[in-house]
Amino acid sequence: MSTVTVLGRRKVLADLVPGAVARDVGLVLAVAGLTALAAQIRIPLPGSPVPITGSTFAVLLGAAALGPLRGSIAQAVYVALGLAGLPVFTNAESGVAYFTGATGGYLVGFVVASVVVGALARRGAGRRMLGAALAFAAGSLVIYALGVPWLVRVTGMPLGEALWLGAGVFLAGDAIKALAAGALLPAAWRVARRDDG
Repeated sequence: MSTVTVLGRRKVLADLVPGAVARDVGLVLAVAGLTALAAQIRIPLPGSPVPITGSTFAVLLGAAALGPLRGSIAQAVYVALGLAGLPVFTNAESGVAYFTGATGGYLVGFVVASVVVGALARRGAGRRMLGAALAFAAGSLVIYALGVPWLVRVTGMPLGEALWLGAGVFLAGDAIKALAAGALLPAAWRVARRDDG
């Protein structure tokens, strides 16, 4: 079977790994773990209850590599582990109180964005630089769309302020992450095609 399609749809990188259920479980847990590690890369922003973290890069890269179902399950596992008390959220935090705080909407956004980015990857978005960057931009917009209203609800800050502190201040960093993905994903596909022979 070619690396282009599986069951009438385009493959994502995870489809190239041999195995089935064990592969899927391993990859889902690996991406959940990667998200937890990346969440510990934290840069606080003055005036914002939402820090810059590496987690969004892990979320979106994982979704592009795993596809919509496995990618969203990986993020649901990540959130569930944090809710269960494991210190996987930013700053090694966990629990329901963290989830219901200012960043809870972003955590929900991780799951939904994984569906969007994974679906775009299934359509080949991760195979070329522009497509990967646009898929990451779309995923980031989904995360903002869920994170900002949650931020308004939890903190009571005005929408304009929440838009700036919950999305605007992250745009430059997210653009850099999108460009990095635009370089990384196509490179991974080139290696996979070479190895596939």
